[in-house]
Amino acid sequence: MPEHVTGKGGTPKSQELWVFLFITVLLFPLLSVALVGGLGFSIWISQMLLGPPGS
Repeated sequence: MPEHVTGKGGTPKSQELWVFLFITVLLFPLLSVALVGGLGFSIWISQMLLGPPGS
């Protein structure tokens, strides 16, 4: 039996696990906060320039 188990692309399974954990625990939450914050900021700026909705 080989010392390390590899996937189809030749990447060790432990490295795939660390990449998966990095993406799900760190990257996706940070991206979602940045996107929601950016949307809120753009709405705030547009309301400063154009006035609140319905005015």
